[in-house]
Amino acid sequence: MMAEPIPHWPGRMIGSVHVRSTGTGPGEQAVFVHGLAGSATNWTDLMDELKDTVTGHAIDLPGAGFSPAPSDGDYTVAGHARAVTELMEHTGPAHLFGNSLGGAIAVRVAATRPDLVRSLTLVSPALPDLLPRYGPVRIAAAAIPVLGDWVASRLSLVPAEQRINASMAMVWANTGSVHPVRLRDAIDELRRRDEIPHAGEAMIGSARGIVAEYFRRGEANLWRQAAKVKAPTLIVHGRHDRLVRPAMAAKAYRTFPQVRLVLLPTAGHVAMMEMPQVVAAEARSLIRETRLGNAPLAS
Repeated sequence: MMAEPIPHWPGRMIGSVHVRSTGTGPGEQAVFVHGLAGSATNWTDLMDELKDTVTGHAIDLPGAGFSPAPSDGDYTVAGHARAVTELMEHTGPAHLFGNSLGGAIAVRVAATRPDLVRSLTLVSPALPDLLPRYGPVRIAAAAIPVLGDWVASRLSLVPAEQRINASMAMVWANTGSVHPVRLRDAIDELRRRDEIPHAGEAMIGSARGIVAEYFRRGEANLWRQAAKVKAPTLIVHGRHDRLVRPAMAAKAYRTFPQVRLVLLPTAGHVAMMEMPQVVAAEARSLIRETRLGNAPLAS
């Protein structure tokens, strides 16, 4: 029988974004960045596992979760990276975590503000792939001008339960392991989001933002940014990931200067939600190595 999950961490506005924090704890800080169509609550269980190691702060990206739409309407990776950077200027140097789109954002932050990033943990980061695996139609089609707006409007007619079940079937390796409480939380949150005027715009804008990164050239290309990251880096990739190809995990391992790659045989795209204890153990090792000044070892 599954243990009852903990409640989601309380949140407050910090600057222009909503942030959920574990409260007063260890002196070292950590910042967690969710993926497309996600929110700060994606990190609840991992933050609980790490609360004795770091004081955690999970951001609702602009327009997501309980964060308002950005005043400038900027949902690009660079725009989201600015919001994360502003939060980290508030927390001080921190261990940075990112999943999927949040992984791409975290790479941008680590490359451009190395003074703020003590270590970098990326769970299935959505780095540019010339042969991308597209996820649920509501995410993929959102990147197409005009069609994206139409799809978003039509999807609101689909029951929230059906949309959540489809999304979880895409990002979890085994949907049977989703706790009923977490499933209910996700459905309730989607129903709440359906009533927010900017919710569709935020999802569409963020989807277009990550797709734009696939075609970016020059020094701002995310792979070039990855090669500049100075922080010790951990890549966690589930072998059942249906959105990010395993080849991208291998490329990331070759690209980041100080990196350890961990492949989880029974995880999908959101390993921090599927097996938080395992991801926490790997992250804890990285944080310990960072304290000792050691680079990560390959595995």
